[in-house]
Amino acid sequence: MAGDPSTIVDWLRVIRSEYLEIPGLQLTKADFQRLWGLEPHLCDALVDALVATSFLRKTVRGLYVLASPVR
Repeated sequence: MAGDPSTIVDWLRVIRSEYLEIPGLQLTKADFQRLWGLEPHLCDALVDALVATSFLRKTVRGLYVLASPVR
């Protein structure tokens, strides 16, 4: 994707791609913010959407991982 993602849909696509390309990726919300330079409110909305669609799940340690290892 050229340039920075500009919409929620673009960000979701970028984040999904990273999780699918990097097996075992485990990130906290703070990691999301640092890695992609996200504002806290946007980060919350993206993570919540990914969890709500069962793409990600939150571990007991507060890490966000793929909800299903096989995709």
